[in-house]
Amino acid sequence: MNKKQAIDNLRSRTLQKIIDFFANEGEDVQQTKTGTVMFPAVDELGNECFITVTVQIPKGSRDGEPYDGYAEAENYRIETKRKQEEKLAKEIAKQKKIERDKKMREEKKKKEENAE
Repeated sequence: MNKKQAIDNLRSRTLQKIIDFFANEGEDVQQTKTGTVMFPAVDELGNECFITVTVQIPKGSRDGEPYDGYAEAENYRIETKRKQEEKLAKEIAKQKKIERDKKMREEKKKKEENAE
């Protein structure tokens, strides 16, 4: 057995576990591609859609660097945290602008009332 066959077997076994899991949950799960399964679903608004699950076994970069799932997960956590912090900062800036604009409108209204 060569490396490609071993990886294909691992992918197939893992995909079969996923198929069994969703089938036991009552889903109509079907394989659509090598390494991919799908099943129909209904979202919170009642829209019908399909969910696909793909099993990939990454080899790494082209320069020979092997794939490191832990590093990938850590990078994802860092990036997600950074995006949340940016979103929070934008929301705080937006609230400050709203307050500033509200205060300016009130001052303008007072000036207009005093002018009359």
